[in-house]
Amino acid sequence: MLIRKKYLNQLIDGKDLNLIKVITGVRRSGKSTLLLQYKDYLVKENINSKNIIYMNFESAEYYSIKNYIDLYSYIKNIINGSKEKFYILLDEVQNVNEWEKAVNSFLVDFNSDIYITGSNAYLLSSELTTLLAGRVLTIKIFPFSFSEFIKEYPFKSDEDKFTKFDKYLKYGGMPMLVNMNDNEQLIINYLNDLKEVVLKKDVINRNNIKDIVFLDNLIKYMASVIGNLTTPYAIAEFMKKNGSSITNETVDSYLKMLENAYFIYRVPRYELKGKQLLKTQGKYYFIDNGLKNMIDGISSYDSGSSYENLIYIELLRRGYEVYVGQYNDIEIDFIAIKPNERIYYQVSRSILDEKVEEREKKSLLAINDNYKKVILTMDNVKNKQIDGIEVINIIDFLLN
Repeated sequence: MLIRKKYLNQLIDGKDLNLIKVITGVRRSGKSTLLLQYKDYLVKENINSKNIIYMNFESAEYYSIKNYIDLYSYIKNIINGSKEKFYILLDEVQNVNEWEKAVNSFLVDFNSDIYITGSNAYLLSSELTTLLAGRVLTIKIFPFSFSEFIKEYPFKSDEDKFTKFDKYLKYGGMPMLVNMNDNEQLIINYLNDLKEVVLKKDVINRNNIKDIVFLDNLIKYMASVIGNLTTPYAIAEFMKKNGSSITNETVDSYLKMLENAYFIYRVPRYELKGKQLLKTQGKYYFIDNGLKNMIDGISSYDSGSSYENLIYIELLRRGYEVYVGQYNDIEIDFIAIKPNERIYYQVSRSILDEKVEEREKKSLLAINDNYKKVILTMDNVKNKQIDGIEVINIIDFLLN
């Protein structure tokens, strides 16, 4: 089992801080495994096992715990008035109605260190942040990076990094794939089932959606416009031309539901001249290329939008805030920002064509500042620069 040290170390660093550690991410991305790995860490640190309370609310063992009163009573009975520190690990806690009230009471009533996971952004809703203001430490977990994928996937001994990358581009990085013996049909069946589970549990059931046909059509449309600027209004207009009477307000609502399930991400535009976020238009990307390919068609996995989708999620995984750049009438694929860092990225499958190279170069050179500028491509390049712009092979970038 791969120890995801980056995430595990974040939990370790947060140990015994008077903060609720919240692990969020799309369903089946490894949150439960991470929580169990942290439980193992606590045991190795000589924390008495009776002081570790681990509950997985997808297990039938805890089906009787329906609401915050049930949860509070259950934990209170275990602690039983003890003043010792208890480590409370709650997996998929959103299955408990008004769970945040119980968690808030744990902080007040017990000597406790609390860790929770959930597959929906409602964990970080305004209700939670109001109740637990300033007492939450969020850890966002993503599917496997390419470097994690190649450590775990059962490749054949003669497969080079290009073949390995091709499978990652096609299948994505959901952790369960590494257990499927490189069986494509099994992988496709699993990804299709996972897509349906995420949509049913975290979108349809949670939001009581009735128009499932429209949701399905919307997801297919979003997969077809990856990397293109769009708005709820533009999407609604397209749907109307295809026989739907849906409004842009409804489209906006459905998109937010998909975002809350970590199924898609909206990337806003950042206007470089005015140094401000633009409310109109944005791009959308999927959390995982494998899930995207189940919607868009597995045969079209090797496309420009697939590379762009891959890079966007990788930048999030590396801890950047990511925006679409706008400079006058020129668009920059991604602006990746950290407190003391900014990098501009253009993503192109190939720039061997002079016109393509000129187009990608032009976008970056139009920006009049000294921040790093990069073109990511599948071309075989090494230590290449064009007019001060770094050109990096996408595989090398992912493995760096």
